[in-house]
Amino acid sequence: MTAADWNLDRSFSSSSGEVRWTALGPADAPPVVLVHGTPFSSYVWREPARALAHRHRVHVWDLPGYGVSEMRQDQDLSLDTQARVLTELLDHWGLTGGRAEQLPTVVGHDFGGCIALRAHLVHGAAYARLALVDPVAVRPWGSPTYRLLGEHSDVFRQLPPDLHEALVHRYIASGSHHGLHPETHARVVAPWLTEAGKDSFYRQIEQNPLWAATDDIQDRYGELDLPVLVCWGAEDTWIPVARAHELAKLIPGAELRIIEGAGHLVQEDAPAELAAVLGEFLRS
Repeated sequence: MTAADWNLDRSFSSSSGEVRWTALGPADAPPVVLVHGTPFSSYVWREPARALAHRHRVHVWDLPGYGVSEMRQDQDLSLDTQARVLTELLDHWGLTGGRAEQLPTVVGHDFGGCIALRAHLVHGAAYARLALVDPVAVRPWGSPTYRLLGEHSDVFRQLPPDLHEALVHRYIASGSHHGLHPETHARVVAPWLTEAGKDSFYRQIEQNPLWAATDDIQDRYGELDLPVLVCWGAEDTWIPVARAHELAKLIPGAELRIIEGAGHLVQEDAPAELAAVLGEFLRS
């Protein structure tokens, strides 16, 4: 799939701005919702989404302040706000209430994992199943780069455009164990290089200080009463694979799957393997 093939052709007015989204697969198929992390967009889900869409109705979206969704200076990009937006979208898509088979399977990567957990535990969003892929979920979290940016965001905001661009390029590249295809890399980096994108890039770090979004829910993972998959790239240098084992122990009955040879961006490093693991989880 080329960059031009990924088009979020629909919009939703959320409490945190316009959200761009689309859906793949048969309209009457079991629903799946894919939630991306930072500093990415739904584009990184494109290959698993297409694979899952053979049997499921797959919803993908860019978080407010990310990708092609709205970016503005006064925007709240905190993870709790993103979780609230997810609950709004589930309602907009008709994936709340009704029969159990109408409830979605929600898959969250990185920040998306925390968003999915908060939407369920704090905001009451109901899921059929939950899959967490290299999620922000167990403290301590945050890559060395994320921590540095958070501690000195006032300094980094003053970087001239060329140095900001170089920083974003290197940061995103480090999420992949094998290295991203140049076209993929350019597509993921591009939203952060505009004036609004630069502001959103640092804003989403400023508004999500280390561990604040998980401190009030980590002790509640034992309350999760649904099938949960914890999936992790064995070569993740952003959130080490040891966190996968810690998280799985905190969630009753959680299934743990480690994907060898994949870094933090499992969707890019091992898309076929990830799609197979998610497909198996959906069928179990």
